[in-house]
Amino acid sequence: MTDLLTLEDLDLARLRGVPVLVRVDFNVPLKDGGVGDDTRIVEALPTLRELAAAGARLLLVSHCGRPKGERNPKYSLRPVAARLGELLGRPVAFADDCVGAPAAAAAAALGDGDVALLENLRYHKGEEKNDPEFARALAANARAYVDDAFGAAHRAHASIVGVAAQLPRKAAGRLLVREVAALSRLLGEPERPFVAILGGAKIEGKIDTLENLLPRLDVLMVGGGMANTFLAARGYDLKASLVERERLDTAESILRRARENGIEVILPDDLVVADAFEAPSDIRTVGVDEVPDGFLALDVGPRTRAAFKAAIATARTLFWNGPLGVFERPPFDQATRAVAEALADCPGFTLIGGGETVAAAHQAGVADRLGHVSTGGGASLEFLAGLELPGIAALARASAP
Repeated sequence: MTDLLTLEDLDLARLRGVPVLVRVDFNVPLKDGGVGDDTRIVEALPTLRELAAAGARLLLVSHCGRPKGERNPKYSLRPVAARLGELLGRPVAFADDCVGAPAAAAAAALGDGDVALLENLRYHKGEEKNDPEFARALAANARAYVDDAFGAAHRAHASIVGVAAQLPRKAAGRLLVREVAALSRLLGEPERPFVAILGGAKIEGKIDTLENLLPRLDVLMVGGGMANTFLAARGYDLKASLVERERLDTAESILRRARENGIEVILPDDLVVADAFEAPSDIRTVGVDEVPDGFLALDVGPRTRAAFKAAIATARTLFWNGPLGVFERPPFDQATRAVAEALADCPGFTLIGGGETVAAAHQAGVADRLGHVSTGGGASLEFLAGLELPGIAALARASAP
């Protein structure tokens, strides 16, 4: 595990009256003028409460959506400030910009323990470009920096690395430390059997993670659209199903390496297929060698679900990323729901990551029974791929002056 600077390094007893810029991940769904899912806000509460209790003056910054460097009310964080205030049980001020006069006024109005949320970082092109001038403007109203946004740790953006260079008094928040500790358990000496479940639409984006995890695994299960590519690499005709033709060689290479290293790979044995993605009129369960012409796979079948559940029951360490079917469209959610429920009963340490996977766990009502629910999809995959995450490197103890 990377040796991170923590809140203890800031010396909480000396934070009273100190303006602290806190990078949070409030990239949450906004709906009907409010917050659709407050999970990421809730995850930030321990750090915010601890800093506020110490008397720090909190300036929170976050991105939301993809406004592409322009002001867009669709991505305003104003509703997030209201929801955060409800969760904290205290007023949360809101500033109409994250830099300049609005941010300075918000900082000046803070008392000890007060909290203000600044407007969307990505309203400025300098955020994603890691522009030094923008980073200086962000840091101008603070004397310390805390990063608790693991979901953005793989981005070399101004609020992640630029500000950390401007404010040497810096630390990782409790959530970021917890994320790194949990993910590190999968890369050190994980308790065996170590089982991984990978789903989602495509292999693309998960290749490096697969490559790094594969030598450590005992069992690899593949579902979702990416399973179609593995099945096609084994010679099955998936008809109208999504198949990454350009990744067939990659899939075959992974299967070959697994065989050579004695790793069990469990691919779907049966599939739930339909005659159309939108408004299907014919839904069937068939063997992987029986997909009818014109049909496409939208979930794995009951035999496969049973095989997955049996493997999950043996795991002492388990990682899951990606749904096993089109889980947002019943009845193609059955495998994803069944796996989520099986994870809740797994005797080992379970870790899940990725927005859709986390949503599925919440839908199944089991998220609070899992070992760790990661707030970062892309960040968790890159961490498990063995890549250096800029946000973590910026807070490594070696980075301190």
